[in-house]
Amino acid sequence: MAYQQYQAYQNNSVNTATPGELTLMLYNGCLKFIKQARKALEENNYEKKNTMIQKAQNIIRELMVTLDPNAAIAKQMMPLYDFAYHSLTQANIKDDLEALDQAYGIMEEFRNTWKEVVQKERVRQHGNGVNA
Repeated sequence: MAYQQYQAYQNNSVNTATPGELTLMLYNGCLKFIKQARKALEENNYEKKNTMIQKAQNIIRELMVTLDPNAAIAKQMMPLYDFAYHSLTQANIKDDLEALDQAYGIMEEFRNTWKEVVQKERVRQHGNGVNA
C-alpha cells in the first residue's frame, strides 16, 4: 500500500513539474545512478555497476539530444556532456573509480547550476514567499 502511494506521488511530481524541474530531476537521477554504480563497483557487483552506469548514460544522452543546438551555451555544454558520457564508458570498461568521480563532478556542477536557475525562476514567478 505504501509503495502504491509513493508511486502515485512520484507520478504526480513528474506530471506537474515544469520543464526546468524535470531537467533537475534528470540531473538528480544521473547523480544517484553514478553513486549506486560506485557503491556496486566497491562491492565487486559488476552487473549492478553496469546497469547503473547505463542508466546514468541514458540520462546524459537524453540531456544531449534535448539540448538546443542553436543556443550559444550548447556549444559549451555538449563537450562536457560528451566527456561525462565517455568517462562513464571508461569506468564501466576498466572498473575505474576515478572516471566515475570525473563524471559525477561534471554532472554535479550542471545540477547545482540548474538548481539555482530553477530556484530563481520560482522566486521570479511566485515571489520569495515572505509576506510584507
